[in-house]
Amino acid sequence: MTGAQPVVVVGVVPTPRGRAALEHAVLEAQRRSARLVVVNSSRGDALVDEEFLFGDRLRQLHADLTVSGVPFEVRQPVGRDVAEELADAAADTDADLLVIGLRRRSAVGKLLMGSAAQRILLDVDCPILAVKGPPGEDAR
Repeated sequence: MTGAQPVVVVGVVPTPRGRAALEHAVLEAQRRSARLVVVNSSRGDALVDEEFLFGDRLRQLHADLTVSGVPFEVRQPVGRDVAEELADAAADTDADLLVIGLRRRSAVGKLLMGSAAQRILLDVDCPILAVKGPPGEDAR
């Protein structure tokens, strides 16, 4: 879209890989003068999902994003797969970039477990920045 403000979409979870993805997304949004769309989703009951932000963690996210100076929106859909939610957010916003955090996995872990990241890479049409979590995180 000519003249429209660029959009960076980021998937966020309260883990080191989620923080790394958010940091990179904020930097990209600042560099591009873009609006940031933060997606934090839950497949089930959001109140018991440790990766779903609420209360103090959600307030801290809003405070951190406000300080960054980047215009932002936080989406917290419940009930669908995170890969579907991120693909939809990228499509709905005509995103210029999608930022995701990756878990470090062993070769066996990669073989046995399906990968949301792989589905995102296959389903999303915009460029994707994949950020690795710190060493030792989720190395299953």
